[in-house]
Formats: sequence, structure tokens, C-alpha cells
Amino acid sequence: MERMSDQGERWTRSTIYPDMWVDPDDDPRNSGENSTEGELATLQDFLTDYRLTLRMKCEGLDPEQLARRSVPPSTMSLLGLLRHLAEVERDWQNWITDGDPLPKLYGKRDGDFEGAVAEQAVVDGAYADLEREQGVTDAALAGHPDLGERLGKEQIAVRELMVHRIEEYARHCGHADLLRECVDGRVGQ
Repeated sequence: MERMSDQGERWTRSTIYPDMWVDPDDDPRNSGENSTEGELATLQDFLTDYRLTLRMKCEGLDPEQLARRSVPPSTMSLLGLLRHLAEVERDWQNWITDGDPLPKLYGKRDGDFEGAVAEQAVVDGAYADLEREQGVTDAALAGHPDLGERLGKEQIAVRELMVHRIEEYARHCGHADLLRECVDGRVGQ
């Protein structure tokens, strides 16, 4: 096991603020300057920004770095997080349907993390799975703009599902911060 002193130097791309991922003018996420109106639009903006944050934390890394379990004894890796969130998006689709549940993307429990191996095809598949599953969940919810509407067998409110989605991405973006810093020393908000 590596010692903390074996880790790379902490660094950032930001030239203005040493604790930021990128300079504010280069940040593609919602800056808050043009605040959205309404609860649904606000929730969608937060979700979009957290999704983008996760992708930013994975940018510029090769398959080995993405698959590295850099915070032992955790099985988490950045690649595992991409796969996990694709699996979670699929689970959310199951929450809002009355039909039979869709099968797991990666098989057995923890298959999302266990199968996160350092191969370009696995990386490409993870990004494709995540984008596809996000699109399907988004499209399914687009037909339900009333945040109080209850969906699926469990009768979950759209609002509750949206907040839970934001919470899931936000929590895993925190994990991604730690994983990325241990991979190559890059830090930031």
C-alpha cells in the first residue's frame, strides 16, 4: 500500500483560486448568474451540474487511472462510479414504472465496481451506459412535470425522486474528489 507521501503533488488547473477545479470563466457548469425560475427547473439545473462535475473529475485520465481503487480498502474507482451511476439511473427507471423491473446492467450486486477494469472498451461502455440510462430516465420523467405526482408501484413523488437523484450525484462527486486527488493530485471544488 502506498503511503500518503507517495502520492503526487496537489495541483489544480485554476490560476485564480488554488482550491478550484477550473477558473470560473472556464467552468462549463451553471454559474448561477442566470438563475432559473421554478422548482423543477432548479432541480434539473442542479442535477445537470452534478452530472457534469462527475465527468469533469474523470477527464484526462487513462483507463488504468479511471479504474484505480485509490482509497483502500474501498472498491470505489472513478470508473466504478460511472458504472454505478448508470446502474442507479436504471434502478430509478424501475421505481417509476408499474411493469416488471429492468435487469441490472452489470449483473450481481457490486458488479458495477467489481467489473471496473482498466480496459478502454470498459471505459467506453461505462460512458455509453451512463449517457443512455440518464437519457431514458430523463425522458421518462419529462412526461411528469408535476413534482407532486406519484409514480410506480411504490408511488414515489417526482419531487422525491429528483431530490434523491441530486443527492446521489452530489455524494458521489465528493467521492470522486478524493479518488481523483489520490490518482494524480488534482484538487478542486
